Amino acid sequence: MQDRYGHTLAGEALEQSAQRVLEAAGEQWTPLRRAVFAVLAAEPRPASAYDIADLVGRAEGRRIAANSIYRILDLFVAENLARRVESRNAYLVNNHPGCRHDCIFLVCDGCGDTRHLDDDSLGNALRRAAQTSGFAPTRPVIEVRGQCASCASA
Repeated sequence: MQDRYGHTLAGEALEQSAQRVLEAAGEQWTPLRRAVFAVLAAEPRPASAYDIADLVGRAEGRRIAANSIYRILDLFVAENLARRVESRNAYLVNNHPGCRHDCIFLVCDGCGDTRHLDDDSLGNALRRAAQTSGFAPTRPVIEVRGQCASCASA
């Protein structure tokens, strides 16, 4: 799997990259963080903290509190290992954690499929517009709701 920047990762390479990014930020790659990342990387659609807690809990044979998952997800988002789909309150793994791009999410209202596009020109234009208005932007959040090709043709 490769995106237009030529740096999308999967499997072991993705996990190793995520571990390097987290450790470079001075954080530990704990067994629970590894398990959360693995579940998130395996999910084809955005997953909620509760979904992740359930999946990790089943795999480990113990209950995992959603608030623990939220803390890990907040860290993952801050360190660019995951992306939050705001309209769904759900998360997707970032398949290129070493690179920072503003994502445009394409969210299907029919099946829930969520794709992301990297478009630095759009993100930069939004930042400039915000700065021109005297606003100090942190990050643009762009989500386009509609129907994926499969749902649109059904």
